[in-house]
Amino acid sequence: MTIEAVRDILLWCSVINMGLLMFSFLMLSATRQWVYKIHTKWLPMTEQQFNAIIYSILGAYKISVFIFNIVPYIAIRIVMGKG
Repeated sequence: MTIEAVRDILLWCSVINMGLLMFSFLMLSATRQWVYKIHTKWLPMTEQQFNAIIYSILGAYKISVFIFNIVPYIAIRIVMGKG
């Protein structure tokens, strides 16, 4: 596998993961009360706890995308002289 192939894979991974992050945010924004009701049937929690958990999960996902997809992609672009 060439470095160009790795670069392209990281680019598409970044695009797909950021799309999933935006989709998740939009769906949770639109259906937050419904999702909250479903989850409180399984696990008792306050609405503030639910909001903190969802915010933490989306934040951790975003940081993971940056660390494992976007930063390596940028590093490869810099090393290849196309940054």
